[in-house]
Amino acid sequence: MRSVSITLNQSHKTCQERRRRADENNEKNRKKTLLSNMSKWAGVQLEDGAVSSSRRDGEQRNTSMVVAATHYLVLSIYILTFLTGFPSNLLAFYTFFIRVRQKLIPIDILLLNLTISDLLLLLFLPFKMNEAASGMRWNLPSFLCPLTGFFYYSSIYTSTLFLTAVSVERYLGVAFPIQYKINRKPQYAIVASLIFWVLASGHCSVVYIVQYGIPKNETAVNTNYCYDAFSEEQKKILLPVRLEMCIMLFIIPFIITLFCYINFVKILLSLPNISSKRKQRAIGLAVVTLINFILCFAPYNISHIVGFITNNSPDWRVGALLPSTFNATLDPVIFYFSSTAVQRTFIDCFVLILRRLYCCKPFQKTMIPSCQAAVDRSRDERSSA
Repeated sequence: MRSVSITLNQSHKTCQERRRRADENNEKNRKKTLLSNMSKWAGVQLEDGAVSSSRRDGEQRNTSMVVAATHYLVLSIYILTFLTGFPSNLLAFYTFFIRVRQKLIPIDILLLNLTISDLLLLLFLPFKMNEAASGMRWNLPSFLCPLTGFFYYSSIYTSTLFLTAVSVERYLGVAFPIQYKINRKPQYAIVASLIFWVLASGHCSVVYIVQYGIPKNETAVNTNYCYDAFSEEQKKILLPVRLEMCIMLFIIPFIITLFCYINFVKILLSLPNISSKRKQRAIGLAVVTLINFILCFAPYNISHIVGFITNNSPDWRVGALLPSTFNATLDPVIFYFSSTAVQRTFIDCFVLILRRLYCCKPFQKTMIPSCQAAVDRSRDERSSA
């Protein structure tokens, strides 16, 4: 019996030892599996981190490319506006200046002031071109920043006011021809022009108020950017003024211009004794002026409304300024439709340039006397007219 019990005890101990070894082996296998899974999981995390990092790098590259393309677009519009607008506005200024010196007529006074407004914008446009070429950074003297902004924005709003005044003058001349001819005085146009300049300049003086009138503001401290990155104290003044500018200097003038030109066209089309050529020119003037308001000035002024609602300037505000800048090129088109004197000046200048180029071609010196005679005849015709 004793030998049997000893045998049973030994077999029991053997079974326990085997069970313990099996448990140890299972524990080792479990740890190995866990370590393997953890290493795989870590590898996946590293791969995901690399993918997300590369994705972020790609997004940053795309963003930088979009920003660079935007800067090139802004610079291209500025250059195109300057190259086309400056010579055409100089011709218009010469024409209206000569006409105003000869005789004061309200429409010529208004168009002369509109030309001066466009020339002021174009004279300060090279500073904006330098800003766009530098990645929208201001590397010029700091005092030029508010000065450029003041004339730049003032010119935009004086253009809307003078275009409105031209529409009113056209409408009154057709709707009330006798009364308007009797009461039409150049003094009224001069006073209206002074009011427009003061009104636009007074509103746009907010550029100096925001820049220097608010202590410890970001715009005065950060000289790398011009008229950008406004503080909360600046926004409390700037955004309401922008909204007022939108209402006073765009919405109200646009409503007046729309009313005047719609009725102007209706009255003109109903008159049987008006030639079709004159009607076409008048309709062209109305259409171009309304396009100016809608396409050139509306986006920029809509940005004022959006900025006031969101309490921040929208990112697309720089792009909205481009049509307003390009308006300096479209205004001479309005001059062309509204004044036969401008038409003659533009045509004579174009013909004269072509003749000069043709006469100065090499190997055609025999043509110079005849070309010069044609130029002299053109000059005599203009002087006699």
